[in-house]
Amino acid sequence: MHTKPHALIAMSRQSFDAHFDAARLARLADLATLGDPVFTDDFDQPGVRARLADVEVLLTSWGAPRLTPERLAAAPALRAVLHCAGSVRGLVGEEVLRRGIQVTSAAEANAVPVAQYTLAAIIFAGKKAPFLASDEERAYQGWGTVTGYGDLSNFGRTVGIVGFSRTGRKVVDLLRVLDGTTCLVADPYADPAEVEKAGATLVTLEELLPRADVLSLHAPALPETEHMIGAEQLSMLPDAATVINTARGSLVDSEALASQCASGRLFAILDVTDPEPLPVDSPLRQLAGVMITPHIAGSLGSEIGRLTDHTLDELARWTARQPLHNEITAEAWALGRHA
Repeated sequence: MHTKPHALIAMSRQSFDAHFDAARLARLADLATLGDPVFTDDFDQPGVRARLADVEVLLTSWGAPRLTPERLAAAPALRAVLHCAGSVRGLVGEEVLRRGIQVTSAAEANAVPVAQYTLAAIIFAGKKAPFLASDEERAYQGWGTVTGYGDLSNFGRTVGIVGFSRTGRKVVDLLRVLDGTTCLVADPYADPAEVEKAGATLVTLEELLPRADVLSLHAPALPETEHMIGAEQLSMLPDAATVINTARGSLVDSEALASQCASGRLFAILDVTDPEPLPVDSPLRQLAGVMITPHIAGSLGSEIGRLTDHTLDELARWTARQPLHNEITAEAWALGRHA
């Protein structure tokens, strides 16, 4: 029988209320020893700093203070940081991994609603539904009046997935619901056999772009991926193709995309932008061929409970000394995969 580890929840009050209802807090209390306070958003408060000396596990989420070297020094017993959200880039640095502290994220669980949003966006893109809805002249005149939007179909289309990430893989799997879809994946780190097993074909970005009726982005934000979809890449897409971005706004050159969409050649569904939010005078905000949503694809509302359950499952495995399912290793960190 293992002694229950001392745990502290570190996140904002809003995050705490979203993550932990009575049942989930009771489950946490069954798995770990909770002190006073149960949660904090400030590691530098005297009472919290005293607690850090004994804390073995941190459960973190949005609003958690960053684990600086000074704060780590105040937590000599810390052995695990279990993040109840996606990326940990703003929370931990390499110093945490060098100290042998295990880090996990709930990115796998968070990928579920993002993939679902993406599937919906792909289906809407096939029918050009968001763009026709904003076309006041033709929105209510019937399908016979629609011209200039390409083939309004979700049958036999080609979808290009950039980034075989957690979300990218889930999107590939969800695309099975669309008959006759050809799914192409561009990712220099992906295993061709794994991509094929998922039901897609691994190609280069240059091979993918001219074939993609829909281009869906799922790559991480890294120096080498900034504006990876720029004017040259956009020009390679077929006429009436739709660009979908639920990953990071920096992947796309906003000005180049606005130019292509303003011409009517391309369309876009953007849940993330660069910058975010877009300035009020951004051309992308004025175009009928662009749909922008306020970064809502990830977990919100009741979906946040899925993240908490995932993290509590990881805590149960950690306390039982079992392998963690979503540990962020030094190798993953080096590749920029902080989730």
